[in-house]
Amino acid sequence: MLDYLKQLAFGCALTACFASCTSSEPAFGERGYTEEGKASYYSRKLQGHKMANGKPYRRGKLTAAHKTLPLGTKVKVTNLKTNKVVKVRITDRGPFIRGRVVDLSEAAAKRLNSIKAGVVPVRVQVIKAASTSK
Repeated sequence: MLDYLKQLAFGCALTACFASCTSSEPAFGERGYTEEGKASYYSRKLQGHKMANGKPYRRGKLTAAHKTLPLGTKVKVTNLKTNKVVKVRITDRGPFIRGRVVDLSEAAAKRLNSIKAGVVPVRVQVIKAASTSK
């Protein structure tokens, strides 16, 4: 019986050690969630058009479109070529082109120095999950 208890205690200690050593990825849409891909930016001709959040697109605001992150999520977008960073709020849906993870407003694209390139490699990281209250 004593050997059994020692083995059980050792097994529990080993399990606890492994559990504390593993790091779990943040859940989709939660703070810390990260993805990489390409970013493009909205055309000027979309100025004033209604976004998914019901408000008109304003090219001077720091906003972005993402296919699935909840509207209102705040993300940090890093240009992987220049390491320039911009913080934007997800206000619309898109982009709908394979490999692109985010469409930026013109103001956000300027902060990343991506206007001339048009499409740049980026990392998108959630810094504040969307509010769940209505």
